[in-house]
Formats: sequence, C-alpha cells, structure tokens
Amino acid sequence: MSGPAGRQWLRRGAALAFALLVAACANAASIPEVTSTAEPVSGAPSAPSAPRDAPVVAAPSLKPGLPSSTAAMSLIPPLTSAQLAPIQPVPAPTGPVPSPVPDLLPGMPELHDARNVYSDAGANMLNDVTRAAKPLVYVPHTKSGDVWVIDPATFEVVGRYPVGIEVQHVVPAWDMKTLYATDDLGNTLTPFDPRTGKPGRQISVDDPYNMYFSPDGSAAIVVAEGRRKLRWYDPRTWKVQAETATPSCAGIDHADFSPNGRVVVFSCEFDGRVAVVDVASRKLLRVIDMPHRNHHMGPQDVKLAPDGSAYYVADSDQNGLWVIDGAATKVIRQIPTGTGAHGLYLDRAAKRLFVTNRREGSVSVLDPFTGQELTKWRVPGASFDMGGLTADGKQLWLSGRYDGHVYVLDTDDGHLIRKIPVGRGPHGLCVWPQTGRYSLGHTGITR
Repeated sequence: MSGPAGRQWLRRGAALAFALLVAACANAASIPEVTSTAEPVSGAPSAPSAPRDAPVVAAPSLKPGLPSSTAAMSLIPPLTSAQLAPIQPVPAPTGPVPSPVPDLLPGMPELHDARNVYSDAGANMLNDVTRAAKPLVYVPHTKSGDVWVIDPATFEVVGRYPVGIEVQHVVPAWDMKTLYATDDLGNTLTPFDPRTGKPGRQISVDDPYNMYFSPDGSAAIVVAEGRRKLRWYDPRTWKVQAETATPSCAGIDHADFSPNGRVVVFSCEFDGRVAVVDVASRKLLRVIDMPHRNHHMGPQDVKLAPDGSAYYVADSDQNGLWVIDGAATKVIRQIPTGTGAHGLYLDRAAKRLFVTNRREGSVSVLDPFTGQELTKWRVPGASFDMGGLTADGKQLWLSGRYDGHVYVLDTDDGHLIRKIPVGRGPHGLCVWPQTGRYSLGHTGITR
C-alpha cells in the first residue's frame, strides 16, 4: 500500500498486534485447558472427552480493559478497492545471461551471454579497431601464390599481391589490427594492414597451413599440417613459446574453442578423428575417432554451437557433419548435408548454420541448436570452400576452390548476387571487417 491511508493502516495494525500479544501473555494462566479431539495413542491412557452433544463454549474474553479480538478487528479501517487490487507480477528478466561459465581461461574476455557465445559479434557490432578498417575481401590462392583484394561495394578486384608459393588462408589477429596470409610451402606469414589493404614485411614461421589465436591473445597457434604439430608463437615477437605434437592427427587443419577458452578441438583430415588440446598447458588431452574414419578428405571445419552444447565437424568424405558433445569427449550423432561438406559459418544472430558442400555446389542451412535442415541453396558448378559474412550479415562470400571464382550469396534466400573471376585455387578468403571484440583466427572466428 502507499499514501497516507496505507501508512495509517500499518500503524494501527502494528499497535493492535502488540496489544493482542501483551493480552495473550497476561491471560495465559487463566485460559482453560483445551480438550483434544485426536485419537489416543495405542497403549496410552485416554483423556476424558466431552459428550458429542456438549454445548460449544465461547472463547474466554481478554483481561478487563482490553478489547476482544472481534472488537479489535473493528478498529482496522476497511481496505479500499485500490488496496485490494492484485499485485502485478514482475516480468522475468530478458536479454543476455551474465556468464555462468566456470573457470574462464585467465585473461580471456568475459562471456556475456551463455546462450550465445557469439553474442558480441552480432550484425554491425564493430569495435574501434574494425571501424577504422577499409571494407575489403582478401582472397588467397594455393596455385598462383598470391592474394587478390576485392572491393565489396563494386565487386571489382582492386589489388593483386604475390606473397608466396601456396597461400592457404587470410587470418585476422587476436586484436584485429592485422591480417596474415599463411603460406605453408613458403614458411611465411604476410601481414596486411586492414586500414589500407596493403601487405607488409613477411614473417618466417614453420609450415603455416592455418593459424589460430588463444582466447587470451597470448599466443598465435600455427597449424603445421605437414609436421603434425601445433607451434605456439608470441604474436609480438614471433618467437616460439611451445610445441604440441599430434602424431596421430594427420592433416591437422581447422579448430574451434570451448566457451571458457580452455579447450580447443582440431580436425584431423587424413586420420578420421579430432584432437582435443588443453590451451593453458598446451598438451594433447585425447583424440576422438569418428564412427567411420575417412582418411582421404575426412574431418574439415569445426564450429562450436552457440550455447556450447556441441561441436560440429564437417566431413567431406562423409557428406555431412559429425556432432561431438560439448565436453569434447565423444561423437553423439551425424547430420547428412551434401556431397563434400566443408566450411561452417553462423549468421549474425547465431540462428542459422551455413554448411558449404563443395562437391555439389550447395549450402545447407541448419538450425545450430538442433541440427535440423532449414533449407538448401544451390549454385550449379560452384565448388564452395571457405569464406565469411559481411559485417551486416546480409552477404555470404565463398571461394570456389576448384573453379577459380568467388561467389557472393544473399543470406536471406541464398540467391547468387555475384560471381567474380579470381586467380587459381582460391581458398580461405577473409571478408573484412568482421564484428566482435577479438579474433580466434582462421578466416574470421570472432567473439
């Protein structure tokens, strides 16, 4: 209640309650014994009971000078209709759930929504660094050894830069200030300044097929596919910090991290399994065999479900996805998608998972929580490989690995917006800028 009437009522009620308490204590000795109507306990003597037709005796009055309970209640003013109105329930809180994820990797940015680890990488959620970047698409080529740069506004090629022998991916740094073109045969990284789109001086590293960054930003993880190992570098000095041998993970390629940043799952393309690595200790924890181990073009890209409940692993030879439990201990099911399943990308709301099926020119669109297929987009003749979404999430850019083109799809209905001729063997293209607070690497895994 509120207002003068409510306050007056509360004062009278409090005074009456106190008076009744005092009176009850004073009369305790004079109140007659109340006769129990309960059945006697077996073996115990029975207490005398009143006859069934005995008259009902009224409760004794209080001490003289104190009002009876009925009279006391009459002192309380009646409640108004407004005071009798039902209390409106408080609506349940909505929006992000504060991070309940235990044991975050020290130094890792806080997780703001446990239901969606990608909540800070929604549509147009650029940070101060990425807002300063020039919108461009970087296309590395494994056959021609160069990086082509495309203006996404005009779909025109605005730069061609020879940077190596077999350029695999363009990888954004953890702080999103640099993009690195990885050349595994040339053993180099070529940094690109995203503010200008121009390359800088090359950095010597060992067999960089792909590259990731620890969630705390302390290490660049070079995926040395040909060496069957991970090499952990200081991303400022490029000195080796540690090595993780993965002898039973032939074709170690792609990865994703647990919600708390402590575990990373890598695919083993030529061994039909995945390798699970502890980020803090940089030790191999275990390998998990797929139910059917493909050794030719087996496990490919890896993607964590938005709520961290599962890892999706594309398997090209299996023509679909394997699903691994969120603890990264076992395979729990399989999802057919299409011939040559390869790349995995989430839309900006993390409500759709795009799966590129490289050998049938299609993209399967799945529910990322259930794995249910929502639709499938087809572009005959395309060999969709790697790519990424624009910052607004309206376009999906994909390399055509075997047909020398880059494809731009509308993410509303999957129709082909543009087919752009590029060099030979376009692979892990990077659309920049990306949204989010930090990058975990590859072609733009951000959170």
